Amino acid sequence: MIKWAVILNIAKTHLLTKFKQTSTAALGVTFGIGAYITLVCFMTGLNKMLDDLILNQTPHIHIYNEIEPSKQQAIDLYDEFRNSFNVVHSIKPKQTQSKIHNALPIIENLNKDENVKGAIPQLKTQIFYIAGTIEIGGNLTGILPMEESRLFNFHNYIIEGSPEALYRNDDGILLGRGIAQKMSLKLGDRVQISTIEGQIFPLKIVGFFQSGIADIDNIQSFTNLKTVQRIKGEPENYITDINVKLFDISKALGMSKDIERQFELKAVDIDTANAQFETGTTIRNLITYSVSVTLLIVAGFGIYNILNMLIYEKMNDIAILKATGFSGKDVQMIFMSQALIIGIIGGILGLLLGLGLANLINNLPFETEALPTVKTFPVNFNPFFFIIGISFALISTFVAGYLPSRRAKKIDPVKIIRGQ
Repeated sequence: MIKWAVILNIAKTHLLTKFKQTSTAALGVTFGIGAYITLVCFMTGLNKMLDDLILNQTPHIHIYNEIEPSKQQAIDLYDEFRNSFNVVHSIKPKQTQSKIHNALPIIENLNKDENVKGAIPQLKTQIFYIAGTIEIGGNLTGILPMEESRLFNFHNYIIEGSPEALYRNDDGILLGRGIAQKMSLKLGDRVQISTIEGQIFPLKIVGFFQSGIADIDNIQSFTNLKTVQRIKGEPENYITDINVKLFDISKALGMSKDIERQFELKAVDIDTANAQFETGTTIRNLITYSVSVTLLIVAGFGIYNILNMLIYEKMNDIAILKATGFSGKDVQMIFMSQALIIGIIGGILGLLLGLGLANLINNLPFETEALPTVKTFPVNFNPFFFIIGISFALISTFVAGYLPSRRAKKIDPVKIIRGQ
């Protein structure tokens, strides 16, 4: 029967008498786990920030009325050409409006779906920003500011003003930072916009937003949905786009197909809309985890080498233990206990080191015009990373201790003593 009190006492004595090797082994675990925690928290934090930059602004399902060529041409209506091979050149799109027919009932229907967190309307139109004699082309989008903020974190991209200010002002406008800088505009100024038909409307600037994508910030502006409807001279049911946010993003593809069949509209899911971006995210995550696992493996080999040398130096002690009645299994348990003690101590210190370095990075200033709401380097403090770290510390030290301890278990004490 294994006497754990005696075995642990001998293991402790061995570790303390060879304190330098013990410290080196524990530090190997500490720095390996610490480097893993720091790297994975920082890299996944960066990846999450980049993902959010795009995905927060992209609806899970975007519904609109796509203008496309008519599937049935005039020539197809004549019976005499029915069995002929017809070729039509320069096909023109069928006459249709960009607005979504029965948009309000569709939104009401979507909001009743248990998978939908929210479905909200938008109205997009092309305009000109007028600065003196200069006209700058751009886009104006009518939104429900509070709902956009709730579902798509719209407030995170407003660098001056607020969604509430836009909501309260029917003649207010949120300008992109790029267009505001071009026209030297500031909060409270009035900007004139012109529709394609030539009508001019003065709007009060209640805020500026910055998406982090220069091509958008140079042309885009937002105002209340009713304001755009008034500018275009359309009723309150005139809507060009519906943005849907789901509780589970993985259901977006299937639901978009159902929407297309049910309402005969174009519905684009988030994965289709951001296919290239998703590929980049996958590659970045693959690199992050590959480097992290490599750090852990290197740390594991270091632990193995140190414990192997420790057992080699303890040959005489092993022989004496066996000569005094300890079995090979007892000797193996002694060295396994040493390995696990090193793993526990080194793993805990590694977690603390990684947490400290990650916190340090998280407090370092990081300011860029492309990301106005980010003030420090992003770090992802996911508890799962810490569980992986301490688990690997224990598993790697167990394996690193098990292999050399098997050799110690088979040592013949007579040969060792005779050799001395």
